Amino acid sequence: MTSDTERPLRVDAQRNREKILSTAVRVFSEEGLDVRLHRIAEEANVGTGTLYRHFPTRELLIEAAYRNELRRLCDAAPELLATMPPRQALRTWMGRFIDYATAKLGMADALRAVVDSGVIPCVHSRQMLMTALTSLLDAAAAAGTIRSDIRASDMFAALTGVALAAGTPERRDQAERLLDLILGGCGTHRLMTGS
Repeated sequence: MTSDTERPLRVDAQRNREKILSTAVRVFSEEGLDVRLHRIAEEANVGTGTLYRHFPTRELLIEAAYRNELRRLCDAAPELLATMPPRQALRTWMGRFIDYATAKLGMADALRAVVDSGVIPCVHSRQMLMTALTSLLDAAAAAGTIRSDIRASDMFAALTGVALAAGTPERRDQAERLLDLILGGCGTHRLMTGS
């Protein structure tokens, strides 16, 4: 874990850190592990010294970028539920999950290098995701806009499948259609079995 997470950062330092992390996710996803860190600093519009002050090694940058994406996705669940109807909050979060999963898949080589160095980027990532997803499913079920028997683990598997099948930017339209199809299948009506 980076030292700058142990104490509160000044507003400008936090802004720089966020710019570095979002740029790192994009660049590592697009170009792989071998990208030069000064390029990330340039694209984030910060000095190389600022990047190294926050993240002294490539592994720490990759780990922090992954953790940041995970945190942003999980933190989005209560924020979405506070600002929109539960079904719409769920659907919006589903789209954000695809963004997260796509970035994670794009960063696969970089994350593997971090794990090989002995660091586990986030041991509790699945539990964090399941907690966020469960809160969205429970809220939508309580509102009567989806069935109450939908398991978070099943929804997680479906979302992961969409990310694997259509998680690239050029297939985003298909991913959105698949997400709508999944959510449509979660409706409160029960499928009738043929006789």
